[in-house]
Amino acid sequence: MEKKKKYHKLAEDVLNAVGGKDNVTNVTHCMTRLRFNLKDESIPNKEELEKISGVLGVTKAGGQFQVIIGQTVDKVFANLSDIGGFDHNSKTDDDQNQPKRKTTLKSIGSNILDGLAGCLTPLIPLLIGAAMFKLLVSLLGPTMLNLIEETSDLYILLNFVGDAGFYFLPIIVGYTAAKKFGATPVVAMFLGGIMLHPTLMGIAAEGSQFSVYGIPTNAVNYSSTILPMIMSVWVMSYIERFFKQYLPSTLKTVLAPSLTILVILPIALTVLGPLGSFLGIYIADVLLSFNGVAGFIGIAIVAALWQFLVMSGMHIVMISTVILVFSSGGNESFIMPAAGVASLAVSGMCLGVALRIKHKEQRGLSIGYLIAGFVGGVTEPGLYGVGIRYKRPLIGMMIGAFAGGLYAGITQVTAYTMVPVASILAVLSFAGGPIPNFVQGVISCAIAFIVATIATYFTGFKRNDPITKKQA
Repeated sequence: MEKKKKYHKLAEDVLNAVGGKDNVTNVTHCMTRLRFNLKDESIPNKEELEKISGVLGVTKAGGQFQVIIGQTVDKVFANLSDIGGFDHNSKTDDDQNQPKRKTTLKSIGSNILDGLAGCLTPLIPLLIGAAMFKLLVSLLGPTMLNLIEETSDLYILLNFVGDAGFYFLPIIVGYTAAKKFGATPVVAMFLGGIMLHPTLMGIAAEGSQFSVYGIPTNAVNYSSTILPMIMSVWVMSYIERFFKQYLPSTLKTVLAPSLTILVILPIALTVLGPLGSFLGIYIADVLLSFNGVAGFIGIAIVAALWQFLVMSGMHIVMISTVILVFSSGGNESFIMPAAGVASLAVSGMCLGVALRIKHKEQRGLSIGYLIAGFVGGVTEPGLYGVGIRYKRPLIGMMIGAFAGGLYAGITQVTAYTMVPVASILAVLSFAGGPIPNFVQGVISCAIAFIVATIATYFTGFKRNDPITKKQA
């Protein structure tokens, strides 16, 4: 009961601090953060928010005002939704009276990032769930433990269950994109089903000529794609809004869905679909090319800086790119290895601090942050409770992450499974390929953890820092 009251009080305080429910147009949450879209971003006071008990930090990124809560964010979000009358992952109102902001390159970029975050963040549980089935295939199959044959029913079952999570992404993205852009989810999912229909897939496979209302188009295999649906649903939301606004009330329910699909079909299948597919492949190629140009040092640099991306909220952009790469190629050898070793470096930093300081309460907190990151996969408590608080331990964390990333880059470690990389489970992302790759991935994470622990112990505090002295 006390905990429930605590979550309710925290949600109430946060909502009041961001300007109340009338200042919120949309609120969602990820693994550790409340993500607000606000009408007036000048209302929240960052310093006052950070003073609220239970708030680990505050940041702005991708057009969102983000309040970092930690592992209990889902409970706080549930209370926030009850207090403010918010629906999960949906807009609270159309906000017709909100003053229009001047369109700039910065605002366009922020809107794009906000759109991607809103569409992709809800996908993470699905992708993790599907990836775990693919991981079981790798662990139990001939490539590793060889406990089941490729022809066995269990192997086939696990394999197609894992594949389903990625293959039907257009339908699932249709739902999340509709929630983000204010369209009707089932209509967007219908569009996703159209783009995955076996007839269209067959035309794409054969390379046959095809036209939509007489407009020639290149049929594309949209299975496991993301951008085509995000772009199509965004445009569809305006089309649907138009019909809902101008159709008579008696005809709106019957005709709006059909007319919306009728209009979006040529736009989606001849323009946005092929364009989104091209952009997805291009983004994946750019990432691979950058990895090739930067080489092993590139992974080391990204690993060293990764947690600063996390603190700024910009890591969602990189994760979005990883999702695109995984959906097109099935593995990734740049961001995932860097993020994995960087997360273990945070745990190493917390252990280094716990070993170095003598203050019992702060040592206990550091051990708690270590467990939260190493086991629970939530690094923000360690980042803010240790790194930001004491500053110098961040140096040890960066050294450890750089060392682990350097080894991962030199040994060309590749992630074959999209599992959470913020905990010890990060090592499982390297399963699914050759066994030596898994071994090198484990070594990379171990290096990051051990080096960060040692570096933090020796460089994390000044020699005469009182917190490192025994309490009287």
